Amino acid sequence: MATAAHEDGAATKRRQVSVPMRMWSRAVDGLAALGTLMIVVLMAMIFCDVLARNLIGGSLPLISELGALTLVMIVFLQLGTTVRNNRLARTDFFLALMEDRSPRAAAFVAGLWDLFGIAVCAGIAWSTWGILWKDYDHSEYIGVTGVATVQTWPFRALILVGVAVAALQFVIQAAQSFARAAVPADKIP
Repeated sequence: MATAAHEDGAATKRRQVSVPMRMWSRAVDGLAALGTLMIVVLMAMIFCDVLARNLIGGSLPLISELGALTLVMIVFLQLGTTVRNNRLARTDFFLALMEDRSPRAAAFVAGLWDLFGIAVCAGIAWSTWGILWKDYDHSEYIGVTGVATVQTWPFRALILVGVAVAALQFVIQAAQSFARAAVPADKIP
């Protein structure tokens, strides 16, 4: 009887933990979806610019500047999902070999990888915060005054959100990796 109550409590705890993780996954995937939508927008901008060059002999204003900012924004909006799905370039073959010989060591190495990811993303977030604040404070814009201008801070804000989400995803993965590394060898399924 006590065992059944203990198992029910453990199942409830697993559900409580999984709900926030599911919400987190949906938020991360939502940013990736926004990045995908921005790819469509970028393609439409490029198409319109090519069309304008062929029809009127000149480029549309802001296309190159908006394209550059949009491309960087797309990368960072999709970075969290890339991290969560282990799609970053790394030596997976090395970790796979380690996994066969020592799963705890492989989990520890994966945790170290995640710590480096946290450091890199935190550094990018910190520098982006400074750029965002400067852009907002000085009303920075791209374009030509009197022709077409766009403020840059909304792009920087989305870049900051994307890199912060990636850093948090690295934190989650590091905690999971080090937890797997801490499991005694006789308890590994």
